[in-house]
Amino acid sequence: MDRIMVTGMQFYGCHGVLPEEQELGQRFVIDVELLLDLAKAGQTDDLLETVNYVAVYKVAKSFTEGRRFQLIEALAEAIAGELLNRHSVQEVVVRVHKPGAPIPGIFDSVSVEIRRGAV
Repeated sequence: MDRIMVTGMQFYGCHGVLPEEQELGQRFVIDVELLLDLAKAGQTDDLLETVNYVAVYKVAKSFTEGRRFQLIEALAEAIAGELLNRHSVQEVVVRVHKPGAPIPGIFDSVSVEIRRGAV
């Protein structure tokens, strides 16, 4: 299966369980992989035969900046569901990284990865 990947998208959102996370917000990094057949797009060089990367970015941005979730699992689920509803893809993988998670220690980020398929 072919893949379109849009990685390292950075947004500022108010997701988390703690009141300060919900009020002050923090940076989130989103990666999206779309699994689909890209043969026709490659053969025809036609944007209509693929998924526009800008559309993927806009979905990730709208959910990360425009909504509030307690769990990054719920944020990932919302992004995946919207991408599956909007585009003809076989599967979507969404990774949500939370570099500023309130953990007393040194780490790069806390992250979740979900994989959802078309129904």
